[in-house]
Amino acid sequence: MIAKRAIFEGRVQGVGFRYATKQLAMGFDVCGWVKNLPEGTVEMQLMGEEDEIDEFIKEIVEESAMAHHIKNMWTEHIPLLEGVKGFVIST
Repeated sequence: MIAKRAIFEGRVQGVGFRYATKQLAMGFDVCGWVKNLPEGTVEMQLMGEEDEIDEFIKEIVEESAMAHHIKNMWTEHIPLLEGVKGFVIST
């Protein structure tokens, strides 16, 4: 099990990006959260098996209805998330 942080840049706020991401997460064995950041980006932190996380991120970036809103995205490994169950929209 691993955890990753992803930052999405582009027109990712005010377009339903977090809600679409939460909906997509139901099809993957991941837990974590997604939230808007003050500078206009969206942050997501995920925990699960690496291949499952990578497939989920690929789905968001390449195949989801939100893919065309993303101009740039980067990920990094982070420590495992504590006390996280399911996938939620954070504030």
